Amino acid sequence: MNVGVDTGGTFTDAVTDAGGTVKVPSTSEDPAVAVRAAVDTFAATPGVLAHGTTVATNALLERSGAPVALVTTAGFSDIIEIGRQNRPSLYDLWADRPDSLVPRSLRFEAGTEATLPGDVRSVAVCLLHSDRDPAAERAAAEALSRQGLDVTCSADVSPEYREYERTLTTVINAYLRPSCRAYLSRLAPLADEVLVMTSAGGLVPLADAAELPAALLLSGPAGGVLAAAAVAAANGSPDAITFDMGGTSTDVCLVRRTLPEAAPGRIVGGFPVRLPSLDVHTIGAGGGSVARVDAGGALVVGPQSAGARPGPACYGHGGTAPTVTDADLVLGRIPSGTVLPGLGPLDSASARAALDRAGVTAEGVVRVVNANMERALRAVSVERGVDPRALALVAFGGAGPLHACELADALGMPRVIVPARAGVLSALGVLGAPRSRELVRSWAGDGSIDAAARALADEAARLVGSSAVTETFFDVRYSGQSHEITVRSLDEFHDEHRRRNGYSRADAPLEVVALRARARTDSPLDITSLPPVDRSTPVGPAVIAEPDCTIWLPDGWAGRRGEADALVLERR
Repeated sequence: MNVGVDTGGTFTDAVTDAGGTVKVPSTSEDPAVAVRAAVDTFAATPGVLAHGTTVATNALLERSGAPVALVTTAGFSDIIEIGRQNRPSLYDLWADRPDSLVPRSLRFEAGTEATLPGDVRSVAVCLLHSDRDPAAERAAAEALSRQGLDVTCSADVSPEYREYERTLTTVINAYLRPSCRAYLSRLAPLADEVLVMTSAGGLVPLADAAELPAALLLSGPAGGVLAAAAVAAANGSPDAITFDMGGTSTDVCLVRRTLPEAAPGRIVGGFPVRLPSLDVHTIGAGGGSVARVDAGGALVVGPQSAGARPGPACYGHGGTAPTVTDADLVLGRIPSGTVLPGLGPLDSASARAALDRAGVTAEGVVRVVNANMERALRAVSVERGVDPRALALVAFGGAGPLHACELADALGMPRVIVPARAGVLSALGVLGAPRSRELVRSWAGDGSIDAAARALADEAARLVGSSAVTETFFDVRYSGQSHEITVRSLDEFHDEHRRRNGYSRADAPLEVVALRARARTDSPLDITSLPPVDRSTPVGPAVIAEPDCTIWLPDGWAGRRGEADALVLERR
């Protein structure tokens, strides 16, 4: 038996490769407790435990990482504070960048004396141009390691140009490593082998994940995207948007020709993280998102969440703030008395009382949260030159199928696909993910670019195994541009530039900035061929209560059974 586990803000989900599922309340004080409880519900010790985790993300967002020092080139110690000229909110005079993860007193320039306080055991080392020649950086790291310090080198984390992003990514890795290493070590006894999902959509051994926790910041959502893309393709929709609405957040991702969009980095908690990732767009909108009236009298939903404890008012665990789940329950989209795992029956009277105390209506809460999620869907489609009317919406997570049809209506999307086991799809996607590694190197234009790409692919394959399949990519731009596009070949660049920016310059010289290589094995589990589930084919309006999620089918919509037991919803 192999098990996939995804830790969310409200529930921790587990699935087996035989199709067994379980949901247990998450334990924010120590997520390993909920993981252990989920795994223990199955009779046997797993051969493989594949895990999507939020520990790295939470530590960064909550600023609960370890004290960290920075060693860098003379004159560059303030780079992580200076950043770039872009503002977090152009017209907000009070918007600030997030506070630096390294105070100025713990930034040291090469060649100076450094005395670290006793509580600082984690050090980030990032020297100028070490993406091309890491020798000096490795020498500094070796000297620091001899002092018993835990050292993170930028050459091992993000060996590509742009000093601000590379330095900050290295600092984030050093900041997260102590807590993530301790957490992951507690999972080791739970299975014969523990694998961890990366933001790029691949599984890596537990030891590798513990060394590079900055690569785990979109760990769980990546699994859901992979599974949703596979189900969409099986149902004749190779182009889609994945829509994962859980208890705390909503994650959306564009899928083109069956492949989720990738990105060379992401912004997490206001910080750029320069590591390969699926291009998942996340907002603070989930079933537990709290509704309130702001100082100007406007109804606001999220990003604050009631979480698992105390949770929405309808949970009956002491929560008093109205949430999206409370609104869905009052509107009848969640049947009154529904029993959630580990929580008992939902209390509609408490939900209604919470809404009344806050002076908000259930209809208003749903309209506002839908508007927030509609903007997220537009961000990954319309704003990238992609017409959503040609896409399917793949809805999953505990709350996604409750809101999907209304969002599809708003964007003119022709169909909604609700995969089987939609409420635990991210855990299923983690279990079915390939073992994978993605490497990147700055390109200085020396020698043969094809030979350099092949050498990088061979290096990635050695990290994965002899059965790995490799791909190479190039970060390319027109000479003089400040941002690049990742393409499979230089021949693709002009067309891709035109799609994204509305124009191309066929005669302009190109500049290759970086090389990328990905190695991956075949997926160990075909999630479209799991044991069947019993699903009805309703006509709206209807509420379809399933063991792991609830589906709201508005008037004018009808459902049919699709491939892989998906429920395909279309307008009548």
